[in-house]
Amino acid sequence: MPCLVGLIALVAPRLVILVLWFFTTWFAGMFTSILWPILGFVFLPTTLLWFSAVQHWFGGVWSLWPVVGIVLALMFDLSPASSRREKRRRD
Repeated sequence: MPCLVGLIALVAPRLVILVLWFFTTWFAGMFTSILWPILGFVFLPTTLLWFSAVQHWFGGVWSLWPVVGIVLALMFDLSPASSRREKRRRD
């Protein structure tokens, strides 16, 4: 089941963020302002999910693997393929 959620998070990260936000306490107390989760939802959803995973699973410690994960999440969010995926969905 966690692998399935991970795959869905890569395909539709905004959907996973909404489900976590409305049905769990995953984001509770993680941000001091509502601005950061909103900006993450709009511009970098995979990075927002990975940041929250590091806060939960690694206790907020940014060692080697969390940094590698955040770089991969940024690459996934900023890749030119992500804009092509969105264009295909609209057509």
